[in-house]
Amino acid sequence: MTTPTPQMAQTMTTQARHYASPAQQVAPDASTWLTRGANFVVAVSQVQAGSVLSRDNHPDEYMVYLVDTAAVIEAGGQRIEAKADSLTIIPPGASRITLTAAGQVLRVFSMRATDLADAASNAAVYAAGAPDVAPLKAWPDPVGGFGLRHYQLNEHIQAGSNMRIFRSSNLMINIMTPRLVARDVRKLSPHSHADFEQGSLALAGHWVHHMRYPWAADMTTWKEDEHIEMGSPSLLVIPPKVIHTSRNVNDGGSSLVDIFAPPRMDFSLKPGMVCNAADYPMPATGPQP
Repeated sequence: MTTPTPQMAQTMTTQARHYASPAQQVAPDASTWLTRGANFVVAVSQVQAGSVLSRDNHPDEYMVYLVDTAAVIEAGGQRIEAKADSLTIIPPGASRITLTAAGQVLRVFSMRATDLADAASNAAVYAAGAPDVAPLKAWPDPVGGFGLRHYQLNEHIQAGSNMRIFRSSNLMINIMTPRLVARDVRKLSPHSHADFEQGSLALAGHWVHHMRYPWAADMTTWKEDEHIEMGSPSLLVIPPKVIHTSRNVNDGGSSLVDIFAPPRMDFSLKPGMVCNAADYPMPATGPQP
């Protein structure tokens, strides 16, 4: 079930529980759940071997995370054999992903994939726009031009951090290393974002997302704190200005992916924080790392 709840600005919080709701796209060999933010669209697919996920004349880059399956990925005259637990950035234009094993696939698009944005379970949330979210603005083209860029995630583990951050010209994704035990409640990380949303996608485990809404002058608009329990797979889209933190409450393995559009400048300004920073330049104007 996708449950929109009122937010004090113009956007709304989305709670999309894929495990308890029907897929938006259903084929004999693949089911896909679609949820959007103001600037991004998240597609989570449960696939069988031999299924094909394709795009024709796609307007910009998108990302593919093969969670526990493998695929042959073709785009721009290139072809790669991608293993499980890998991230591939797909160039604009036509692309084809042929799955070679059953499993779960995450694709992240910008809102320029209008057919997917319109089909999202929460499309109505953004029917009137999202004026409190900064508009999507493309960053510079990748070094050497657009093409398939592939990253095996076990090669990008950083000591002392569970974050694995990658950016493209239009998106940013943080595929965190799995948490094997429940998160310590004394070591949470409450924070908020001034003008962009965060998509928090749970791919494994049981999660509680803690939300605290800012107060306005009108006390009648105040909201109580929320402690949203969600299983997996599920997506929470968090509006700007809302203080939030998430914790897995189970042992045995939990996995969370954070999604942003456009790329975050604060992460990009920290040397070494973005795993593929050498492939994607930062804007020429503004602060530099």
